[in-house]
Amino acid sequence: MNARSVISMVLALLVPGAGHLYLGRLARAATYFCIVVFMFIVGLSVDGGLYTLAESQHSLLRILASLGSMGSGLMYFCTKAFGHFGRVTSTTYEYGMTFTLTAGLMNLLLVVDCYDIANGRKE
Repeated sequence: MNARSVISMVLALLVPGAGHLYLGRLARAATYFCIVVFMFIVGLSVDGGLYTLAESQHSLLRILASLGSMGSGLMYFCTKAFGHFGRVTSTTYEYGMTFTLTAGLMNLLLVVDCYDIANGRKE
């Protein structure tokens, strides 16, 4: 693994699209940034929350969902730092959680995409 692929992967993990921007793929970077951020914001706006590693719930699915949500990068940690955990009593809470989880999982796929582009496996 070369330095170019590591840098692009770290950038992609922190900010959606940043790794593609670093690799010179401006259109992809803008598109991916808009998609992931839009999904994350929609998830929060419909009263969704974030999966977190709570002390009382250590099931394997909860841990995997938390790691998937953390894939959103800085958006996840900033939202968590500001104390947004959603409204559990809202009827759209689970939909919102699904949107934030999907945004994180999509960003993790974009990290792998940056790896492939940086190593010449993909255009």
